[in-house]
Amino acid sequence: MKNLILIFSLACIAHFSFAQDILDGTPRDGAYDKDIRDGGKERMIQDYQYVREADVMWSTKIERVIDLREKMNQIFYYPLSSRPIADRQNLIDVLMQAIDEGTITAYGNATNDDEFQSPMSRSEVDLIGIMEGEKMTIEEKFDPDNQEYYLDTTYNTFQRHDVKKYRIKEEWFFDKQRSVMEVRIIGICPVIDRKNEDGIYTGETSLFWVYFPEARQILSKSEVFNHRKNDAARLTYDDIFHKRFFSSRIVKESNKYDRKISEYKEGIDALLEAEKIKEEIFNLEHDLWEY
Repeated sequence: MKNLILIFSLACIAHFSFAQDILDGTPRDGAYDKDIRDGGKERMIQDYQYVREADVMWSTKIERVIDLREKMNQIFYYPLSSRPIADRQNLIDVLMQAIDEGTITAYGNATNDDEFQSPMSRSEVDLIGIMEGEKMTIEEKFDPDNQEYYLDTTYNTFQRHDVKKYRIKEEWFFDKQRSVMEVRIIGICPVIDRKNEDGIYTGETSLFWVYFPEARQILSKSEVFNHRKNDAARLTYDDIFHKRFFSSRIVKESNKYDRKISEYKEGIDALLEAEKIKEEIFNLEHDLWEY
């Protein structure tokens, strides 16, 4: 009997403490407080294994395109709001915020240079996504300090929701020391759709490159929607890339001409060539083992 009374008393105390915690605590968007050490602001990233050049017996560089219009890739595109929703932001907002804060470096000349040789200056960062001829003069203004008129010129900033693709540069290699085939992402490049005044698609432009190992610290702190519809099992952008939870197609493999698949194949032949490259990598790993 005494045990029953003790258990009942403890239950009442726990219930009262929980209720008091809810009443006294600050408003929160959820039934419980998130532990920031697990999936939040202090989440640790998984370090890469050190690889010696002498242990790499085979490697190749691959360039992929992630199309955000595919259902599996929509986690990179949404939410469209510029402010975080449930601690979530779309990928381009995460990257641009980190670039503005100086946390990561944007590398320019993205169309021709994917080797991170051209860091962008502050003024170049401010003009990201603005093409030549897109600036417009608003009005003539008077400068009281210099007692003269001047033309106030502003620029059409690019719309972040127009980023519909990402280029991914990665390296596949076989480490004979650990006997594993591994892939590591080297860089990410947002690609924006270009439209004319009538809203008709006219092409696409690569904005800038981000060195992926440098960006991992930021990506590991940015939560994304769990595609399995489980908010309790939190994922970050670093998880998505590390676990390959995205759909993509190969557009380039290391070759002596340094050309993309689109330069020598078209249409269905280009898709078949991309599948052929993927199959060759799979078969190479498979053939390295003896049964």
